[in-house]
Amino acid sequence: MKKLLFIILALFAIILVSLAAVPFFFKDKIFDKLDQELAKTVNAQVYYDRDLLSLSVFRNFPHLTAGMGEFGIKGNPPFQNDTLVHLGSMQVDLDIWSVIFSEEPSLKGLHLVDGEIYVKVLEDGLANYDIMFSNEDEVEEEPTPSAFQLGIDMIEVRNLNFIYDDRSLDYLMVLSDMNLEGSGDLTTDVYDLDLAGGGTIMNVTYEGIEYLSRKAMSIDSKINVDLNNMRFEAKDAHLTLNEFGFALDGYLAMPAEEIEIDARFTGENNDFRSVLSLVPGIYSESFQDLNTSGEMDFSGFVKGVYSDSSFPGFQFNLTIDDGMFQYPELPRPVQHVNLDLAVLNESGNLDYTSVNLSKFSLEFGNQPFIGSFFLKDLVNYEMDAKLKGTLDLLEITSIFPIEDMELKGQLAIDVNAAGRYDSLSGEIPKLDAEVNLSNGFVKSTAYPAPIDNINVKASAINTTGQMNDLTVNVSSFGFELEEETISGKLLVSDLEALNYDFSVHGAIDLGKMASILPMEDLVLEGRVQADIDAAGSYEAIENNRFNQLTANGEMQVNDFYYADLDYPQGIRIHEARSEFSPQSIRLSSMDARFGKSPVRADGILSNYMAYLLGESGQELRGDLNLYSSNFNVNEWMTDTEDTSADTSSLELVTLPENIDFMMRVEADRITYDNLILEDASGSMHLKDAVLRMEGFKTKTLGGSLAFDGTYNTRDILHPSFDMTLDISSLGVQEAFQSFVTVKAFAPIAQHVTGNFSTKFSFSGLLGQDMMPVLSSLDGKGLIRLAETAIKDSPLIQGITSITKLNDASTIRLKPLNISAEIVDGMLNIAPFELQLWDYPARIQGSTGFDGRISYLVAVDVPASKFGSQINNLVSGAIGTDISNTTIPLAFNIGGSYNKPEVSLASADNLENYLSNTLKSRISSEKENVQERITAEFKAREDSLKQEIREKAQVTKDSVEKEAVKLVEQSKEKAVDEVKNLLKGFTNRKKTPESEKPNPE
Repeated sequence: MKKLLFIILALFAIILVSLAAVPFFFKDKIFDKLDQELAKTVNAQVYYDRDLLSLSVFRNFPHLTAGMGEFGIKGNPPFQNDTLVHLGSMQVDLDIWSVIFSEEPSLKGLHLVDGEIYVKVLEDGLANYDIMFSNEDEVEEEPTPSAFQLGIDMIEVRNLNFIYDDRSLDYLMVLSDMNLEGSGDLTTDVYDLDLAGGGTIMNVTYEGIEYLSRKAMSIDSKINVDLNNMRFEAKDAHLTLNEFGFALDGYLAMPAEEIEIDARFTGENNDFRSVLSLVPGIYSESFQDLNTSGEMDFSGFVKGVYSDSSFPGFQFNLTIDDGMFQYPELPRPVQHVNLDLAVLNESGNLDYTSVNLSKFSLEFGNQPFIGSFFLKDLVNYEMDAKLKGTLDLLEITSIFPIEDMELKGQLAIDVNAAGRYDSLSGEIPKLDAEVNLSNGFVKSTAYPAPIDNINVKASAINTTGQMNDLTVNVSSFGFELEEETISGKLLVSDLEALNYDFSVHGAIDLGKMASILPMEDLVLEGRVQADIDAAGSYEAIENNRFNQLTANGEMQVNDFYYADLDYPQGIRIHEARSEFSPQSIRLSSMDARFGKSPVRADGILSNYMAYLLGESGQELRGDLNLYSSNFNVNEWMTDTEDTSADTSSLELVTLPENIDFMMRVEADRITYDNLILEDASGSMHLKDAVLRMEGFKTKTLGGSLAFDGTYNTRDILHPSFDMTLDISSLGVQEAFQSFVTVKAFAPIAQHVTGNFSTKFSFSGLLGQDMMPVLSSLDGKGLIRLAETAIKDSPLIQGITSITKLNDASTIRLKPLNISAEIVDGMLNIAPFELQLWDYPARIQGSTGFDGRISYLVAVDVPASKFGSQINNLVSGAIGTDISNTTIPLAFNIGGSYNKPEVSLASADNLENYLSNTLKSRISSEKENVQERITAEFKAREDSLKQEIREKAQVTKDSVEKEAVKLVEQSKEKAVDEVKNLLKGFTNRKKTPESEKPNPE
């Protein structure tokens, strides 16, 4: 017996040792297979660390468990910045016998822990999850079968975030802290999937409307999956949102492009408390202490086909019977809540959706509020609505307290509306409505005095159902703050003629108001005094019958200050006065400071009533005079995102349409980037999203600058400019330091001393940083150089290194004119003559926007300058005295300015060049040699121009993509905000394992 026992124990020990050894023997085999599968099937960047891999037999026996400490998938362009999957850890369960005895390991379980899945679909339908290699080009070959057999018994997810961002549908869904378990035989085409778990719905937004936010959810369901017919059926599914539970039975099928739905849902174990858990603000940490009572019932269905042309029918029913809730620390409840709501659409056409809120009532403390609403459909908009009640604001805040705020006052509402809405026939529902607020009171702990005596009396009446019979009458409104009062009235009648009569009188201290009603990240100060009375009609405005209008009064602003996150520099108005008339608003004076820059202004604004009250397309006109003694533009430039450089850059400014503004500007001093502009003056005319600058003059860089031009943002993806410059006596080196176009197209300016003048016209595109897109520039003009000097230029050094002439490194130039033209981002210099070291010379060529140059320099050098060895060569060739002979040297200059490639034309050294030149003279080929050199240069230059032209197009395309990218970033920003919210939400619930950095 003992012998048998020892044998059994020995066998058991051998088995244990063997099982423990399996991971060591087969680890490389398993992960080599994994690498092969990933390389063969996945068109994306897959990352994991083999040093963090583990294998175990005992963790999930009889399966072999493989673990990864970190795993992720990052997309290829255009998704190179998006991580599809990042997991803190991943574990797979493999059939141990398939690992030992088969070349095809069998996958049985999958466990995903800590991480995020981000699914992104672009507007064109391209999705970042489409990462599998396509076999479209391998029609004749059979696809290589996978080395894994998929027979997953269980899928487990723990603490996983999921983001679905579909921009083709304008749909965003964000799920957080998901914990799910699923099991089923995934090897078959038809199987049952048991799914249970939950998480948090952080956000569900469709077409800009947020439908769900921060709702806890759970699911427990058996789902029948039929992959052959793409049909998914839920059987007795149980779901919850916060504490709201419902059961779901039905199916969803996608046999083709259409989606078939047949589902019914009913409330499950719900009461009034369950509905309250869905209300934002109520479902908080104190929700568990909330006292509630009342019954609730919920049911509905969705049945039909969803496609581009159809929508399924649906019904939604919700009833609440005698609901009540009360926070234990507050004295009064909300009680007697009754509601009966039915939303029905049997046709599948959304236009025929009916809404019937047949019963709605509740009491705030002892104050009843009752109402009803019926909408027959969305075609004729036949409706019947009632709402009546009185609210004591003090009592409301005892039920819904507002932190650091005290409210008082009586708000009475009585609304009755019945009829149909049809804008074409001028019909609206008959209406009898009154809203009155009396003895209103608002006090904040941040300021000792309250806003008191708040009174509003308003009514809206229409007895016929015609638009022209509607009257809205705010007969009085006003409030008081520390003995300063505001009062006024507003009367609007006849929606077609739009008759109006309003007035506002009094003063308000904005700083006090901001203290009582604080606005986040905003500073507001100042006092506004207004005395304005106006009456008339839009019909009179539209027909320019200003004699039928009255508008009198004035408004005065003192010590106004505004600053926020977008404008931290702040705008301060020491004093401003304006006068009102029907035709215009006249700004008689304004003394202000924009940031640190003092500004004075006066002017007139006309057609403001039509612009504000009329139909879209009305034009606002203005005429303004601006003066500043010292305006600093750099204050209003935006910091770059590159924190390594202390620089600023402009952002593209979109100009408004329907604006016609004429502005005359004067400034003693303007600071722009590294430029100081003095005695600046000119006019700016903004009209139809185009800003025209006319007659601008200023002094800068030791000279004067005048320009006219336009800035056009009608096409926001291709903003453009057009400018004519008239520069007089400007320093050449100073221009190089200050103007990006001079740096790009005339880099030799950095080695030139002296002044220049020019009249130059050019145009092109602007980048999103408001800088010219050099590859898009076109222009022409004449450049006039005064007496100048070129010193230590790489071009001159390149020429002297070939000629071996002992000439000075500095060349003094007499005044000369240069004709230049820019085409497709390439500066072309027409041939011009000058003196180089007192030698006659001729230069022509071009400079590309990318810095490449191509120039031909011809210099007539006296033969005596070359020394005795060259003189002997010359004398032997022609047998005469050449003391008075000049040798025409021609140089090709390529490369870039700082690294020029200088060579002699048609020869590899000076001796050969001279010999060939002299022979051509003897054989009367002098003219032909010069023509050949010029022709060869033009051929090389044309080739370079074609390369520059092609590169320019690529650059312009890149600029357009950048503009599109900025538009896209507005959408990315929304997703990033949700991601940041998600991170803050989920950091509290990490599993107790070491966190790994996200590769993003």
